[in-house]
Amino acid sequence: MSNSSDTTDAAFSIPLPADRRLYWLLFLNSQFLAIALYVAFTQATLASLRLIGYAFIWINVSAWVVANTRPVATSPSVRRRARLLAAGYFGLLAFAGGLIGFGIGEAATGFRIAPLPPGFGPAILYSGELVTINLLPVYLIGYAALAYLVYVTVIDASSSAAAGLLGLFSCVSCSWPIIVSLASAATGSGSVLAASALQVSYGLSTAVFVLTAGLLYYRPTIFRWLTRLR
Repeated sequence: MSNSSDTTDAAFSIPLPADRRLYWLLFLNSQFLAIALYVAFTQATLASLRLIGYAFIWINVSAWVVANTRPVATSPSVRRRARLLAAGYFGLLAFAGGLIGFGIGEAATGFRIAPLPPGFGPAILYSGELVTINLLPVYLIGYAALAYLVYVTVIDASSSAAAGLLGLFSCVSCSWPIIVSLASAATGSGSVLAASALQVSYGLSTAVFVLTAGLLYYRPTIFRWLTRLR
């Protein structure tokens, strides 16, 4: 994995290349504009603004790790295997996180667009007899970023036994978003505490996402740091 942080001695520094600074500023400004428009034209509440905050953490972390991570050169067969594993991981996340699910039979209502708060919407929803699809931008982007990091991790692990050992350690955390998503779905439905549980699950899932992305992104740096301690 080629991270821009590899070029610095600071173990966990977050560099901002000068040639990318303008793009990041525009990216952040577009988010502030979306929030301003949402507050100006809707009845925004503190709860909805909190959700937007969670969503933008997911989106910005995803954009950062993808923009600053590159896989090492390897053979086509290794890349194909890495793509298959990453695609499978994305599928598990999508199912556990509710992006895709089983259909609801004759109660299906078809396609619709839900005007949710920025980050969570506009969401494309499909309710079919055989399958349901809930494409919320925040989770679609976040899960795709984690899948890309898994893709890079698999490629790195194939080139080094030591990297593979730490890759296995970091990929244990890959199951955390799946477990948290399933637990949130179980505790947040049909309960007297559903509203509060939902708020907790957003914060918990965001923390787990950031931690998982951080472990996968900083895996080479963590490995170098651990080897220095020996």
